[in-house]
Amino acid sequence: MIFAIRPEPGLQSTLQLARDMNMAIIGMPLFDVVPIAWDAPDPAQFNALLLGSANALRHGGATLEAFNILPVYAVGEATAQYAQEAGFTVAQTGAGGLQSLLDGAVDGTHFLRLAGAENVSLNVPKGITATTRIVYELRALPITGSDEVSLRAADPLVLLHSAAAARHFASECDRRGLDKSRISLACIGPRVVKAAGDGWAACRAAPQPDDIGVLALARDMCH
Repeated sequence: MIFAIRPEPGLQSTLQLARDMNMAIIGMPLFDVVPIAWDAPDPAQFNALLLGSANALRHGGATLEAFNILPVYAVGEATAQYAQEAGFTVAQTGAGGLQSLLDGAVDGTHFLRLAGAENVSLNVPKGITATTRIVYELRALPITGSDEVSLRAADPLVLLHSAAAARHFASECDRRGLDKSRISLACIGPRVVKAAGDGWAACRAAPQPDDIGVLALARDMCH
């Protein structure tokens, strides 16, 4: 039995993609995404937006309208598609995380990075600047009684899309007394594997850091 614990609306995207891949997955969201009030700088200081998640646009508020003149560098296809639907122009779409977008940026690019409270540290190359504003956060939710019953009923496989999700799920398993040695984890990347810790039946990173990669990994682990 496979579970996805990411927050909405990303959860529905994962479930739909799983259906397209003829995979049966149960949604068990253990996070809510909530906006954070942020101090918006002058858009004229920047010439590009750096986005690691569509949540930055979903929860950035009306203030974002002033920034739709800036081209978007999006971490992946899903974020790029949402940016286009929100009226932004996508200049570049990454395939290996935000760092590759920074590394490939033109000298003199001034990025405004819109991020969540939990975010990946980046190495900004010489000649590039990146100013970060936190516009949303993930609020962790507990494993409920019905969730616990489902997790105990079969040897489950859980999809993990972030390091925060890995830490929270591990903590909730400990709190509920769930046997981690019966639970397998399919993680979106090595950083998430590390955050999950030890003691699982299996814990592996997807070969590509996106939803398709995680689902393909989960399918392989189930066979």
